[in-house]
Amino acid sequence: MESKKLTEMFGSMVFNDKVMRERLPKATYDAVSTAMKNGSALPLPHIRAVAKAMKEWAIENGATHYTHWFQPMTGITAEKHDAFINPDSNGDMILKFSAHSLESGESDASSFPTGGLRATFEARGYTAWDPTSYAFIKDGSLHIPTAFCSYGGEAIDKKTPLLRSTEAFNTQALRILKLFGNEKVKKVIPSVGAEQEYFLIDKSVYEKRIDLIHCGRTLFGARPSKGQELNDHYYGAIKSRVSAFMKEVDEELWKLGVYAKTKHNEVAPAQHELAPVYASVNIACDQNQLTMETLKSVAHKHDLVCLLHEKPFASVNGSGKHDNWSITTDTGENLLEPGETPEKNAQFILFLMAVIKAVDEYQDLLRISVSSAGNDLRLGADEAPPVIVSVYLGDELQAVLSAIEAGEIYNAKKKTELKIGVSALPAIPKDTTDRNRTSPFAFTGNKFEFRMVGSSQNISCPNFILNTIVAESLSQFADVLENATDFNAELDKLIKKTIKAHKRIIFNGNSYSKEWAKEAKRRGLSAYPTTVDALPHYVDDKNVKLFEKHKVLNKSEMNSRMEILLENYANIIHIEALTMLDMARKEITPAVIGYQSFIFEEANLKREFAKRSDSKLHYNLEKSLIFKLSNLADKFSTAIDNLEIDIEGLSKAVGTLKKAQYCKNVLIKDMITLRDLADDMELLIGKKFYNIPTYEDILYSVKY
Repeated sequence: MESKKLTEMFGSMVFNDKVMRERLPKATYDAVSTAMKNGSALPLPHIRAVAKAMKEWAIENGATHYTHWFQPMTGITAEKHDAFINPDSNGDMILKFSAHSLESGESDASSFPTGGLRATFEARGYTAWDPTSYAFIKDGSLHIPTAFCSYGGEAIDKKTPLLRSTEAFNTQALRILKLFGNEKVKKVIPSVGAEQEYFLIDKSVYEKRIDLIHCGRTLFGARPSKGQELNDHYYGAIKSRVSAFMKEVDEELWKLGVYAKTKHNEVAPAQHELAPVYASVNIACDQNQLTMETLKSVAHKHDLVCLLHEKPFASVNGSGKHDNWSITTDTGENLLEPGETPEKNAQFILFLMAVIKAVDEYQDLLRISVSSAGNDLRLGADEAPPVIVSVYLGDELQAVLSAIEAGEIYNAKKKTELKIGVSALPAIPKDTTDRNRTSPFAFTGNKFEFRMVGSSQNISCPNFILNTIVAESLSQFADVLENATDFNAELDKLIKKTIKAHKRIIFNGNSYSKEWAKEAKRRGLSAYPTTVDALPHYVDDKNVKLFEKHKVLNKSEMNSRMEILLENYANIIHIEALTMLDMARKEITPAVIGYQSFIFEEANLKREFAKRSDSKLHYNLEKSLIFKLSNLADKFSTAIDNLEIDIEGLSKAVGTLKKAQYCKNVLIKDMITLRDLADDMELLIGKKFYNIPTYEDILYSVKY
């Protein structure tokens, strides 16, 4: 593709700053720019001007409909499309898009998860235009990013608390910058780059697995003879079919203004990754939703299926979404950039300590922010961070903090060159901070990488929590420093005190080790092994006070979110259990019986032949297979019955927490037992009798 064509393509389907500058009256453009920067409201005349220009631009680019694009608590996006057409007095048609149509819409709030904020008969809910995120055209419709709230104004979506948290963060960050004499900065916004992992399989095998269709993951499946042991897929040459898919994904995302930059094969067979350039947190979250939608829709065009589940296959790595979080000013400064001498950069150290303090004090919220039934299967394995939250800084930066705490002068080591040994290659400056793949929350040069986030997750949740907890640290710092008689002395004292109080959360070693689990417990760090263990802490008093103080969520909104997440967990496990029963009875049991019958028939034929020919023909193989299969099949039948009984018992659990606990403590154990037996039998059954695509079939289904 020519560079000119690429530049023309990029953002061509976005009502972005360039389009607004060209099409809006200057006064309206200035008002919109101010609103985007400051979060201020637009006067009605300017909204009318925007609506007019937006409609004309959309129609010129082939749009026939418009939709308020919002993010309910389902974790995915929602949209209701209306055509621009309206009847006129002559029975003809006119194209209309009013300021009201742009600014707000109405949806049936009770049909979306509300956690009790909306009863079935209380249907009304509203969508409200978010002018800080650009509108775009997709599939012939103008998509307008919006927030979604109930009739009473409660947040029942993912975007609203994110926008609130961004405002709270900006307020507190500006207080700190002002203390350092920085009056030029008017806006401080967290920036995010979300690396997206996913699996890509052939549609033909997907359509033969009802577990993949209903649950997004395989509920049965024996380990393949070749998995990821050779690491030959990681960064390997991309197959032509996958490359064609990736090319189209890039082009579709570029049209939508998404800076899709990096693509490569991941560690597991059939696993891949897409990484964008950083964007402001609100836009980054919207664009990650678009990225997931695009991956899925483009895959189908190529007779492929994109799996975003955190653990679609039991025996290979799962998929995460590394949430790279940094702090950016409207003057272009990254406040987490250490510079050449981080030990002398007091502003950097203070912001760094704000993050460390926040992570330590709100470990529970960060764990909650990544909690789901799917992510429970991934976290803690040797492929993803453990459930114990800790911060990785690297040896040099930790040494800087230790020196500050001790009141000593840090003797910085000179950066060395990494000698590659090939004269044709240039010398590469060796980074003083290594990477730690086992760390849940790692500082990686000028940002923090939150590595616990699940691949299917809407990243608004971890980011609004990150924004809020760091805003609280900054707020406490500002309270102290604003009242200081000697700023430098008080700053020095504050940094030392914070390092001492929160250094327990810093760990640079192997987070997978058993020794670390013991050490973390000794340090008093929290460890919630599952979603069900973590979620009840959402509404702990300290967390309610935090969100209410910064006006991000109130107590009722927090309770509703906890209820929604618990209910979602229970529903997912219930669906998986029912799907397992269906597969066990309708697919696996017939395969076992069919193969046993075949073996019995073979054994009988040999026995009859031996009788007639008076020969000593042995059938030890058949007897051994029959014995093994019969033993496993009997246990499998019992396991099916047990799971069915326990599924019925779920209805007796009262309340979302009790239902979730029942699923975790009873149903999941039944499901593990059933799966283990089925997977053992799969290894014994002849291929032509087992019609379910195996891991061998699925993981290597894309052959060229």
